Amino acid sequence: MASRVEIDEDSDTNKGSMWVLDQKLDQPMDEEAGRLRNMYREKKFSALLLMRLAFQSLGVVFGDLGTSPLYVFYNTFPHGISDPEDVVGALSLIIYSLTLIPLLKYVFVVCRANDSGQGGTFALYSLLCRHANVKTIPNQHRTDEELTTYSRSTFHEQSYAAKTKKWLEGHASRKNALLLLVLVGTCMVIGDGILTPAISVLSAAGGIKVSSPGMKNDYVILVAVVILVGLFSVQHYGTDKVGWLFAPIVLLWFLLIGGIGIFNIWKHDSSVLRAFSPVYIYRYFKRNGRDGWTSLGGIMLSITGTEALFADLAHFPVSAVQIAFTTVVFPCLLLAYSGQAAYLMKYHDDKTVLQAFYRSIPEKIYWPVFIVATLAAIVASQATISATFSIIKQALALGCFPRVKVVHTSKKFLGQIYIPDINWILMILCISVTAGFKNQSQIGNAYGTAVVVVMLATTLLMTLIMILVWRCHWILVLIFTGLSLVVECTYFSAVLFKVDQGGWVPLVIAAAFLLIMYVWHYGTLKRYEFEMHSKVSMAWLLGLGPSLGLVRVPGIGLVYTELASGVPHIFSHFITNLPAIHSVVVFVCVKYLPVYTVPEEERFLVKRIGPKSFHMFRCVARYGYKDLHKKDDDFEKKLFDNLFMFVRLESMMEGCSDSDEYSIYGQQTERSREGLINNNGNTIGSTADLTISSVDSIVPAKSPLHANNTTSSSSQLSMQNEIDELEFLNNCRDSGVVHILGNTIVRARRDSRFYKKIAVDYIYAFLRKVCREHSVIFNVPHESLLNVGQIFYV
Repeated sequence: MASRVEIDEDSDTNKGSMWVLDQKLDQPMDEEAGRLRNMYREKKFSALLLMRLAFQSLGVVFGDLGTSPLYVFYNTFPHGISDPEDVVGALSLIIYSLTLIPLLKYVFVVCRANDSGQGGTFALYSLLCRHANVKTIPNQHRTDEELTTYSRSTFHEQSYAAKTKKWLEGHASRKNALLLLVLVGTCMVIGDGILTPAISVLSAAGGIKVSSPGMKNDYVILVAVVILVGLFSVQHYGTDKVGWLFAPIVLLWFLLIGGIGIFNIWKHDSSVLRAFSPVYIYRYFKRNGRDGWTSLGGIMLSITGTEALFADLAHFPVSAVQIAFTTVVFPCLLLAYSGQAAYLMKYHDDKTVLQAFYRSIPEKIYWPVFIVATLAAIVASQATISATFSIIKQALALGCFPRVKVVHTSKKFLGQIYIPDINWILMILCISVTAGFKNQSQIGNAYGTAVVVVMLATTLLMTLIMILVWRCHWILVLIFTGLSLVVECTYFSAVLFKVDQGGWVPLVIAAAFLLIMYVWHYGTLKRYEFEMHSKVSMAWLLGLGPSLGLVRVPGIGLVYTELASGVPHIFSHFITNLPAIHSVVVFVCVKYLPVYTVPEEERFLVKRIGPKSFHMFRCVARYGYKDLHKKDDDFEKKLFDNLFMFVRLESMMEGCSDSDEYSIYGQQTERSREGLINNNGNTIGSTADLTISSVDSIVPAKSPLHANNTTSSSSQLSMQNEIDELEFLNNCRDSGVVHILGNTIVRARRDSRFYKKIAVDYIYAFLRKVCREHSVIFNVPHESLLNVGQIFYV
């Protein structure tokens, strides 16, 4: 095999005349691109539309946070209330927790770190990947940065941001640590998707027992399980048809709990309003000591749903979320908790504490409130389940989750998806938690552990966002990080005391998902590295000649690869074992970028590989983590549309060439000519020098002596060549399209450590076996599929 021809793609000396041509024919559109990138951020909404969006956000964003009053006081005082003053202290903690975490941290700071409207840990990670080279799978190219959705900022080399960026990029272990932090946060969100339906629905169903004290707890659990089974069973229908009901239900819920709170404050004990003074927090801890500290695990449940608030941000503008929270959610929650506290000041026996919310409801409106509470719990559960589907889709796109079936449930809204496998796993685990614990307190302990870990992960990611993306002063970063960590580490220390009382559940669930995600990512990374290191030399490929040393049969062969540049090893494996290859070969690379979406018109990149007589092309299909492959023929059709368009544009550019400055795809270099010697020692091509460009394109470059005299004739010739090549491509397409997929099997070496053998040979192999095949994802018909297998050892 001939030696590899190495081209420095980033070197200014290798930009070549094609780069000059690009600058002359296609002026930079930085201003236009910047306008498109900032369209979301700069879009102005009318006051009426903003109010409408704020109303709609209630049903999507705040359902989880709004149902917390169902179970907070019981989990704070699971053993009863010994001193009524403890209720005031607990209320004071709830008030300041709601103020510091949901209001100040999330609504006014974290929500501003959205990725063009997308929230969650992976959205933060994608922002960091665009501003620093921290992505563990290095499949990005500089052309990806020209996407209108690929927004990033630059900074001075001596700035604190530049030093932080250099430190992050300095070692692979730091990139892995950052990825591990994101995966831990993601796994805890998945745990949240299991525990939120369990505690919300069980707490809402518990209202039946208040009106019928003699009813056994098993009946309440049965009702909750039936509701959960029904909820998970209808997920495949999506929420498009009933989603319009969510906002009215949640708004009615907030108005009811706020109104009941006002009634209880007026009727029972208005002195609870002194809890707005933080001095009662100090007195609470002084009076209760360690018991007061461990009760923070229950207090923290008042802010559960805050992380879901950010994950479910979707396409609501931040201003609409801020209006909804400050005008409806925040005041109604304060009134609801204050009203329950006023009721408990007067009635603080154990039975009352167990069902503090339902017992504080006036008798005349009890059953209407119970119905609304149950509906609100279902809405909150639905929002969390949808957020779980969304974040798993993001993890899948970034190579951190096994390939699973993703169903698009709405034609109107891109973000509404359904993942059948995950749905049934969530249902089984959710029912197991509900029926297994039979106790709100233990589920609450598990819930609190999951939420506080997600908050800690978000704080650490936000620190990097403030430095690299927002470029805040280090004092502001220190204040934000310090205050957040003080509050969240306090809660974290409290939930650690309850690990043996149910707090172990999310840790076990997160550990299982973390193992799956990290092993899958490790296997994906090793496969990519194998393809990168074993890709075929262009000199070897050109040495085979236009026929590639084989019989070229009519048809088009689509060779799928993870490489965006170079010829994959699987192709050389294919042509050395089979006597024939298709007349046209297209290397197809489908890759996901750290952006939420790639506009349809910017999705495909097409380049030619080798001289025209080789009839070889490369097509790179780029997707964002929110984009979906549609299960139809659109992908193949659009691929060929872009291929034909490329041939037309290439011919037009050749036709307008009138000097060596406009030679297509590259500049002449001595190194290029030396690398393109065939086995007989002769250069390939007789009348023109061959040139190599930074995009793996090798074509004849015209001599300047001929170019000045043949402008019109070359234009006619290029037009004729274009017609001939398009006709040739269409005939090949009519002859048949074959999809050639690589089936690379990863194995651990014999001398590997035992844990690596277990991870690669058993866990990764099992995940590869049960996950979806590439042919299913790309909707490749079996009669057009050709699998090429190979094994490599890590």
